[in-house]
Amino acid sequence: MKQKSSTTKSALEKTPPSRLQRELSAGIIDLIRSEGLAPGTRLAEVALAERLQVSRTPVRAALKLLARRKLVHAGESRGYFVADTTPAPHKAPPKPSPDETDRLFLAIARDRRAKRLPDEVSERDLMQRYDATRPMVQRVLTKLAEVAAVQRKPGHGWRFQPTLGDTQARDESYRYRLLIEPAGLLEPGFRLDRAWAAEMRRRHQEMLAMRWSDTLSIALYEMNAAFHEGLAAASGNRYLLVAVQQQNRLRRFGNYDWAFGHERVIVNCREHLAILDQLEAGQNEAAAALLRRHLERAAQLKRGPANSNVPSKVT
Repeated sequence: MKQKSSTTKSALEKTPPSRLQRELSAGIIDLIRSEGLAPGTRLAEVALAERLQVSRTPVRAALKLLARRKLVHAGESRGYFVADTTPAPHKAPPKPSPDETDRLFLAIARDRRAKRLPDEVSERDLMQRYDATRPMVQRVLTKLAEVAAVQRKPGHGWRFQPTLGDTQARDESYRYRLLIEPAGLLEPGFRLDRAWAAEMRRRHQEMLAMRWSDTLSIALYEMNAAFHEGLAAASGNRYLLVAVQQQNRLRRFGNYDWAFGHERVIVNCREHLAILDQLEAGQNEAAAALLRRHLERAAQLKRGPANSNVPSKVT
């Protein structure tokens, strides 16, 4: 019986650690080094679990891995302690490329649109669902927070912010925008910022010249949002600007997943440039008519139904 137990223990020690164990063990070493914990300091599982935003079970497995590698040591009773030797700094994992980050970003957007993701998630939930590393998930959540798509909850986890998540809300949004955005170009205080107009023209021309890929849909939406917000800012009406900014926030996350093809990208850019042409020529009424037609056409686009049974993949 003793020999069997020893054999089982040896087999377990030879089992390669999981990615989560490697990430958590690296995180524990980071905490030891960053907080200057002296040799002999007890490493409390509860405190580590709270800092690393996981349960105690994976923390315990990571501590066992570090103990096998002599980076921490197990006490005579229960618990683990900082070893006498200071662990060498581990090599930081490479930052995910922009394409990798954007693919995860889009996968989350698709799953939210299809109602496959709940209103509240944790980093661990997203890591498991998309087979992504913690640094990549944290990078994407940070980007989502920057555009007000998610908000960190008190304690652990994240909450998705409200969006235009159904057909009726989307239709109401376009009707509202049709009421206010063309009118903004006719405000008595309208002043076109020539530098902004030149920057918008450059960005649209670059978008037209790019070879289309799904990951460009984020840049496309941000360019579109900046265009409409810039027109509202030029109106000189602070309330109109706030209204357009609010619409951009509500539309942002749902529109990151562009579903209308490259041809519509070209049409969209050309319509924006035509509006700029009229404004730069001082023809605000003509520009307002073009903006109204642009919004009417966009409102008529029908997004295909999202398959709620098939999870998005990050490839």
